[in-house]
Amino acid sequence: MIQKLISGIKEKDAPIVVGLDPTMKLMPKSLVDKHIAEHGQTLEAVGEAMFDYNKQIMDACADLIPAVKPQIAMYESYGIPGMIAYKKTVDYAKELGLVVIADIKRGDIGSTSTAYALGHLGSVQVGDYKYQGFDADMATVNPYLGTDGVKPFVDVCKEEDKGIFVLCKTSNPSSGEFQDRLIDGRPLYEHMAEKIEEWGADTREGNYSNVGAVVGATYPEMGAKLRKLMPHTYILVPGYGAQGGKGADLVNFFNEDGLGAIVNSSRGIIAAYQQEKYAKYGEANFAEASRAAVEDMLADIRGALN
Repeated sequence: MIQKLISGIKEKDAPIVVGLDPTMKLMPKSLVDKHIAEHGQTLEAVGEAMFDYNKQIMDACADLIPAVKPQIAMYESYGIPGMIAYKKTVDYAKELGLVVIADIKRGDIGSTSTAYALGHLGSVQVGDYKYQGFDADMATVNPYLGTDGVKPFVDVCKEEDKGIFVLCKTSNPSSGEFQDRLIDGRPLYEHMAEKIEEWGADTREGNYSNVGAVVGATYPEMGAKLRKLMPHTYILVPGYGAQGGKGADLVNFFNEDGLGAIVNSSRGIIAAYQQEKYAKYGEANFAEASRAAVEDMLADIRGALN
């Protein structure tokens, strides 16, 4: 799976992923109102609006990007209709040839962790048939329950040719409360980086493993250190754009081959029409505004890397 992602990045010269995190505040009111007129003020109306929103953005941007990253919490908050929108989003992205990184941040142990891995990345047996649940390509994983929480995901990656990104140093302001704590004279996130490299050792395809890491763009100096500690690990980099990260901050997340990292932007892309810079597109043309924001993000990152 990591090679499929890398192929998309190379083909489009685009080491970026668009986060599909729809909320009522981000979606155009006119789009939501259209679905409320059809389904009433219901969860079903919101679910239909979410998928419509995502679909239009993907249609506008699919030729520019290799992957999308739906954050499952946004869909879960609207119950079953929201989860239907999530599944439809995953399926449609795959129809467009995009890699789907499910931002689920699951972390548990034993049979529970196995069930999460099978549900989101793998398959289950029902009588004579196998079924894929959500069938994402890759997923984010919270590792703080230890190896027995991560191993079921790694096992599914091997069996189903899927991938994961394990939280290492996250982009939120309070991440340092625990992740920066010194253990044997070194911050916890460095110990985590070494475990991630170890977990992925026997899942490598070429130079890179199917077990990646999440390292926030808001901590570029730490990113440089972690890049050296994880030479075979692809890094998913959140925090670009709305959270303050910019292209110049990202150079050290990449290896000398120009690979090794993929940068996420969510609100900065999907709600670009709300920004003054893209206001000319208006609410009705929100997807075109998203495409313009993707083009600007690509120019920023390509310029920094070059």
